[in-house]
Amino acid sequence: MSDDNKVELKLKPEGKPNVLVLGGVGFIGRNLVKYLVDNGLASNVRVADKSLPGASYFNDDHKKAFAEKNIVEFKQADLTKDDHIKRVFTAEHKWDYVINLCGETRFGLMEAEYKLKCLDSATKCSKYAKEQGVGKWVEVSTAQVYDPSKTASTEESKLKPWTLQAQYRRKAEEAVQSSGVPAVILRPGIVFGPGDLTGISPRLCVGAVYQKKNEKLKFMWEKTLRINSVHVDDLCRAIWTACTDLQAGSIYNVADDADLTQGSLCEMLEVLFGIKTGFVGNTMSSMAKLMLSTIAADANDDHVPTWTKLCAEHKVLNTPLSPYIDKELLYNNSLYVDGSKITRDSKFTYQNKTSLQTVKAQLESFIKQGVFPPVMKA
Repeated sequence: MSDDNKVELKLKPEGKPNVLVLGGVGFIGRNLVKYLVDNGLASNVRVADKSLPGASYFNDDHKKAFAEKNIVEFKQADLTKDDHIKRVFTAEHKWDYVINLCGETRFGLMEAEYKLKCLDSATKCSKYAKEQGVGKWVEVSTAQVYDPSKTASTEESKLKPWTLQAQYRRKAEEAVQSSGVPAVILRPGIVFGPGDLTGISPRLCVGAVYQKKNEKLKFMWEKTLRINSVHVDDLCRAIWTACTDLQAGSIYNVADDADLTQGSLCEMLEVLFGIKTGFVGNTMSSMAKLMLSTIAADANDDHVPTWTKLCAEHKVLNTPLSPYIDKELLYNNSLYVDGSKITRDSKFTYQNKTSLQTVKAQLESFIKQGVFPPVMKA
């Protein structure tokens, strides 16, 4: 951003909307705030989150965006508590757009955690937003709400959430819809990019572990298993499109047409870390299906200590990244998503499609930040 643009942003020109980002310190939220600031899209951006920005492993770009104090305001809040919600929404102006990024993004937690952080926060906040006359609500859910299928899931496909997190994301969608607030629901595939902790990053960590071990990395099932994805920058642009262009009451998938599979991701890992990869296959994986808890535990018991040693060797002493993978992500469930409807109904296009270059950029960002060992080969 040029110095001229910085001055222009600080003037808070009239006519630009006021934006409230719930859960805005998380991976998607910090990138959304950066997008809004970099492009001068809002007069005011209020970020509400239980986590503090200074303790959340921001990279330099995210720190810079949050430092624009004339635009960005942070409020620490527990958005399951009524008094905190009231304090977050209270302002001298109306909130034109509220983007809900609240919710637990980790897998394998207790059901109560997802109910509290995904459902309860959405239920209470959307009801309050309706009472306050919010212009539009954007609910960011997940494409894991669809029944895994051999055909790409469209917005009309059968719903059958296959992770516990997705079950409560779907319940949150229903709560928002029943609140009466004007809302657009977005269902992204696996989200990756700078700040990603639970999307592609665990597999990047596993790739580094197998480079250290000098062993072949094998995944369950087949290389054709789809794990469709979207770059966080494209998701941020989709969120803004939902705010400004998409009709309330609509639902849109967000996933690029690179059609990421286990096989294509493994090809990237081979290049990035100089390792060999392979697959156990459907027959052997099916035989082990009833033992997924044990398999996941054994893998994590092997991978996590090696990752810790690797980080220590390279003086990466404090990192949020981990190769830990929950058993829910070992199921033979494809995440096959048709994200084209949003491109037909608006001017939105995917500009950062999943590729070796965009995944490499994510890894380079982590290495520059000092949270990933500098072991990249490509």
